[in-house]
Amino acid sequence: MHWRAGLPVLGGIGVFAVLLCSTPASAQGSANGAVYVQCPPSVDTNDDGVPDAAGPDSDGDGIPDIKCMHLAGGDGFVTMADGRPQYMFGFSDVTAVPPGQVMEVGALAANFPAPTITLNEGQHFYLSLTNVGMVMRPDLSDPHSVHFHGFPNAAPIFDGTPENSLSVNMGSSLSYYYKIMEPGTYMYHCHVEATEHMQMGMLGNLYVKPRQNTLPGGTALGSFTHTTGQQYAYNDGDGSTRYDVEKAIQIGSFDPDFHDASETVQPLPFATMRDRYGMLNGRGYPDTVNPVALSTDTDRGPKASQPVDSLVTATAGQRVLLRISNLNVTRFYTLASTIPMKVVGQSARLHRGPSGTDLTFTTNSVTVGGGESVDVILDTTGLSGTYLLYTTNLNYLSNDTQDFGGMMTEIRIQ
Repeated sequence: MHWRAGLPVLGGIGVFAVLLCSTPASAQGSANGAVYVQCPPSVDTNDDGVPDAAGPDSDGDGIPDIKCMHLAGGDGFVTMADGRPQYMFGFSDVTAVPPGQVMEVGALAANFPAPTITLNEGQHFYLSLTNVGMVMRPDLSDPHSVHFHGFPNAAPIFDGTPENSLSVNMGSSLSYYYKIMEPGTYMYHCHVEATEHMQMGMLGNLYVKPRQNTLPGGTALGSFTHTTGQQYAYNDGDGSTRYDVEKAIQIGSFDPDFHDASETVQPLPFATMRDRYGMLNGRGYPDTVNPVALSTDTDRGPKASQPVDSLVTATAGQRVLLRISNLNVTRFYTLASTIPMKVVGQSARLHRGPSGTDLTFTTNSVTVGGGESVDVILDTTGLSGTYLLYTTNLNYLSNDTQDFGGMMTEIRIQ
């Protein structure tokens, strides 16, 4: 038996020794049952979904072999930069929450974007998803899933697509399993009724760090010598994707009419969908540069809603990696920087040809379609002050009717 992508395989066929869901799937392909989180009992002895210790480190690189996480899927509210509240669907992080409290803690706790998932090449990742239902829409019984966008799953059962894998019904849980093999910038989203659930906010940052980060100090990478602690975007073999500071930037936008129609139980305007709030990491400018996690008041008290800012800070001379992704369902967007950007990767692949030809290039703007990602490095040598990262789709430099906002953030160099 050997490992390929997401599951152990034997003769090219996935081996499903254990189906990691609470009960068998229904006829519709959805997981049923009570709240149940799974993390290997060898590292999680109290069944809270969190390893009790660092867990095994079989290759001695300082990174645990196993990572576990628990997400809740439900609804909630976010606040646009002009002060307008928006009803949304989303995910929240309920890792380490006792199973008996997950339904309560996850209620109206949806985040936009969804909690960031950071993984390391070679890890075994157990991701439990519990559907806590829609507090504001008790008439809905929508199932949810997690689609690890762009990841080469060995078998479709954990892919999160409704046509050929499992989804999670209200009050139920499913544990996905992945063997993390390919570094790069990915993303994740719910793939059930995808156009609706993605427009409503079930989108998140996800990226995988390469093994090259854990090489012993003094290792030669061509003419470049690795120093302990140095970080890379990919296993480049020459140090060309080294960076000092990283920031995940997810492009998104909302159509407020669609969100309002969902909240007030009206027909959803799919055909006339037109986004009017452009955002980076779930916020419009100037909220994008606020380093404080934002909360929204609900009838159950304040709930964390927009935890991820887009402010980039660096010291002159540092190399900044921007992990740019777009999960928008309506259009392509272009992001421009007042600092030249070196494009080193795209769609979770190092920018090289089949024979190793260097395909990197330097530009001041990148255009990203829905489901695409781009990795760019900014060299801040000789720079100081505040620079901008912004969309050249100028009508998205606003918060609906309020000008001077939208899809823009700052890069501050000291």
